[in-house]
Amino acid sequence: MITGALKNKVDAIWDIIWTGGITSPITVLEQITYLLFMKLIDDNQLKREATANALGVKLESPVFKKGECVISEVPRIVCDYDKLRWNVFHNFAPDAMLSNIQNNVFPFIKQIGDCRNMAFSRYMKNAVFLIPTADVLVAVVDNIDSMDLNNKDIMGDVYEYVLGKIASAGENGQFRTPRHIIKMIVELMQPKLTDRILDPAMGSAGFLVESAQFVSQKYPQKLMQTNNREHYKTRMFTGYDTDQSMLRIGAMNMMLHGVDAPNISYLDSLSAKNEERNEYTLIMANPPFTGSVFENSISPDLTALCKTKKTELLFLTLFTKMLTTGGRCASIVPDGVLFGSSKAHKAIRKELVENQRLEAIVSMPSGVFKPYAGVSTAILIFTKTNSGGTDKVWFYDMKADGFSLDDKRSPIDKNDIPDIIARFHKLQEEEPRERTEQSFFVTKDEIVSNDYDLSINKYKKIEYVREEYPPTSQILAEIKALEAEIQQDISELEDLLK
Repeated sequence: MITGALKNKVDAIWDIIWTGGITSPITVLEQITYLLFMKLIDDNQLKREATANALGVKLESPVFKKGECVISEVPRIVCDYDKLRWNVFHNFAPDAMLSNIQNNVFPFIKQIGDCRNMAFSRYMKNAVFLIPTADVLVAVVDNIDSMDLNNKDIMGDVYEYVLGKIASAGENGQFRTPRHIIKMIVELMQPKLTDRILDPAMGSAGFLVESAQFVSQKYPQKLMQTNNREHYKTRMFTGYDTDQSMLRIGAMNMMLHGVDAPNISYLDSLSAKNEERNEYTLIMANPPFTGSVFENSISPDLTALCKTKKTELLFLTLFTKMLTTGGRCASIVPDGVLFGSSKAHKAIRKELVENQRLEAIVSMPSGVFKPYAGVSTAILIFTKTNSGGTDKVWFYDMKADGFSLDDKRSPIDKNDIPDIIARFHKLQEEEPRERTEQSFFVTKDEIVSNDYDLSINKYKKIEYVREEYPPTSQILAEIKALEAEIQQDISELEDLLK
């Protein structure tokens, strides 16, 4: 979750760029992320250089090498690598800094990884640096210099906050997923080094970034092996989106976290153009709940199972197709998926219960997505088997996520997330829990008998506590006594005023 200090800095940068003449919110977001990227790639190399020097070893695969960099062959433009680094050019005079970034630094970052046809270079080709004047640039650079950029996913946090400032976000279906919810889902699913991970509606690549961090922290020694490292940097992470801006931001985000060549592509995941099936061992996603899509564009094998135009149902169907047998999925869904009465709603729930292995439903309070959206959601977790396997389903009623559930989303002490993670990883200890508790099991037979309803309120038992009140005569006597006291006080006040 973005801090107040970072919000203030982003607000200041936003205002500077806005008053400088760039009024498109998405363009402002892009310009901020380009400059953040320039700083962060230099910061990362400075840290790596310090470590290499301390160990007395040569720095491997530096972004900024020694000597001259060829910016362009035709016309031939060369520049010292040092002048491409933030810690050097941020001290330039305003006009010199603007010229250097426009002519050298920005063309350079656009071609990072070009020789390997990386997603980053692919989606940066059409990027344009639009900061108009030297004064605006200096003001933005100064503000970025004063930011605390040690956050693990600063790009995601900035994206999350700026997107919330864009009035049209809801119209575009670009609702962000809070970072702490992403982290919780990753902790629940525990990605392995051997996984192939997909987010088919990736946005800023939050699920992929958090997964990369989880794997790098859990398997540091194994990642030193060449084959594992190559898998981690190239084949392990895949993300799709239909927004070029998000593809650029996602690619930048992944590169900053050591994933040089993720499989990030422009693709409508629900369309017939998506021919990937039985490819991924882990899917984590918060697919768009935009209501419906153009029917003719939907892949036929999706509508064969679930005849609908509702994206939230089509994406769940897609997950059952794209996972390998034994593959796992954790997806955020609107509550309507759990209890909707249409044929399509029932069909996908029946598919998960009867043909796959449905494992858990985590019901989240509606305030989780505030102030940008008030929709009630849940996390649905299942394993693809194509042969059933659902015996019982674990339900958890999340009441708090560490932040207030109003529009302010202020930090609070109450937080169910650690408890959710702990209980999920010790499901054998959940058997004795009663339906009155915060988590419990429900058998498959009971779910089937309730027409595959997966809403927690269908199965949760409410414990009523008898409240004892004084008899009416006593309450009436107390009211009369109070009234007498009031009349006495009024009389005394009147006497004082005479």
